[in-house]
Amino acid sequence: MNRFFVDRKNIIGDQKLIVLDDPEDVKHIIKVLRLAEEDILEVCDGEKGIYIGEILSLSKTKIELKILEKFLSDTEPPIEVTLFQGMPKGTKMEIIIQKCTELGIHSIIPLNTARTVVQLKDKKDEVKKIERWQKIAEEAAKQSKRGVIPQIGLPINFSQLRDVLPLFDLVIIPYEKETVLGLKTLLKEQMSPKKIAVIIGPEGGFEETEIEIAKELGSMSISLGKRILRTETAGFVVLSTLMYELGDLGGI
Repeated sequence: MNRFFVDRKNIIGDQKLIVLDDPEDVKHIIKVLRLAEEDILEVCDGEKGIYIGEILSLSKTKIELKILEKFLSDTEPPIEVTLFQGMPKGTKMEIIIQKCTELGIHSIIPLNTARTVVQLKDKKDEVKKIERWQKIAEEAAKQSKRGVIPQIGLPINFSQLRDVLPLFDLVIIPYEKETVLGLKTLLKEQMSPKKIAVIIGPEGGFEETEIEIAKELGSMSISLGKRILRTETAGFVVLSTLMYELGDLGGI
């Protein structure tokens, strides 16, 4: 069954009614799926609430559904992982967002570091990029049956990590020069962290001073093995391992 996301304001509980008015969703339902009155859709409110609805009416601007059933999503992992991703070149960020959404990421924040090559031109360009990335996260959330849409934050500078890292139970920063602590060992030593931050560098990696600053802020510098991983691969590896060890990847 196809899943669509709506804002909570579009769910009129006392009338048992849902209004889908996103132009792309309306077009997709009518033109691509070719659904009609009395067909059934699955709708998510982005807060783990799932609704099964029967189409009452369709127009070019909106689709109205009668709520038949409501329940809570069981597809969200028990941990919240935020990825601070060093800004990569090309379309790599889009791939990172798509795949991390499928794996259960909670949020992704683009990170400017000393070796970041990609720079968004101005505030307008920044907002445009975030809107596109957020849409990619939404589409991936639909496809993977997520109960929430991961939020893509505005880019921050490395120095701003001082303000946000204290909010997490565990902060992980993979570093190719780390030779002592591995991710496997680290997770064995942790007492069930619920809010986890993962910091990934850009193509050129981190400068040593950035690693030292991260450690001062409580980050755990880890090795991901003897091979050097690309920036678009490292986040997947850490997130997959976290979801397997602490989340729900792999089932019961």
